[in-house]
Formats: sequence, C-alpha cells, structure tokens
Amino acid sequence: MHPHSEFLLGGQRSGKSRCGERRAADWLAQPGHRAVLLATALGGDDEMRARIRRHQADRAERVPAMALDEVPRDLADAVRRHSAPDCLVLVDCLTLWLTQWLMPLDGAPVDDTRWLAVLADLDAALLAAPGPVVLVSNEIGLGLSPMSREARRFVDELGRLHQQVAARCPRVTLLVAGIEMAVKR
Repeated sequence: MHPHSEFLLGGQRSGKSRCGERRAADWLAQPGHRAVLLATALGGDDEMRARIRRHQADRAERVPAMALDEVPRDLADAVRRHSAPDCLVLVDCLTLWLTQWLMPLDGAPVDDTRWLAVLADLDAALLAAPGPVVLVSNEIGLGLSPMSREARRFVDELGRLHQQVAARCPRVTLLVAGIEMAVKR
C-alpha cells in the first residue's frame, strides 16, 4: 500500500470521519492533488436519509474540493477506478460496507464463500492502489457478545476485516473522544 495510507478506527462519534476529512484536506492542500470519498451508507429509512444529507452538507463545507462516489457494495472496483498517485481515496466506512454484504436491507446475506472472495478482492485492490487510501471503520468488538447468530457473525467478520486492513496499512490510528492515538506507525 501507499505509504500515506491509513486505517482510522473508533467508536461512534469518536471523530474518525472528521479525521479522514482532515487527511483529505491536507492532501488537497498540495498542488495537483485530488481526493474522492467512497461513501458506503444506504438510506434505508427517513432518519438515515436525513443523516446522509447532513453528512454530505457538512463535508461539502469542510472539504469542498473532495469528489463523492456512493459505493455501498463494490468497494474494490471503486478503489481501482479512483486510485491514482495524485488522488487520495477516503473510504467511509467499512462498517456500513460490511452491513450491505452481511445484513442487507433487501435480499439475503452473502454466503461465506462469496464473502471470502469479496475480502480477497478488496485486499488485492488496496495492495495495488498507486495512491493513498484512508479507510474509516467503527470499532465495535469491545462490548458484549451479541445474542443473535447474525449479529455474532457481523462482529466476527468486522474484526477479521479490521485485522486484514490493519495488517496492510502502514498507519493505524484509534480515535477516542476526538483524540488521535497512534496504534501503528
């Protein structure tokens, strides 16, 4: 992976998305640089649609030069399509991307064989990315084990995804209450 690639982890409202936006703004401050946000959220209900609109408006104000591509599932293809030496790719977020695969609003969850292929494809895309990729995700594995089988699978797979991404990224940062804590440098 590109030496400026980074994995940003934290709980909800920990500041990880804002941190990713700061990374993009810093990148964009250099002449000739571009940035694109790969947004993975889907608006399944009125509250989520309003939340997405709010995030879009806030981001447009804070980082107006950053392009947007909504990518609820085909993340590896989007990384391949957008990554370039002069373009920072911000993925926000892996948690919602995993949700589209394992707990979709419509249709059945992906089976284990297909999921492993999706993970391998993302891994290959990240490794081949010629420009920096900043990935954001929620750390949810610090609490109690969920009661349902589907939720346990989700927590397990998110933990595996985090380990895979953290192993690839040269930088991993944990955000707690808006404070950055270096995990890997």
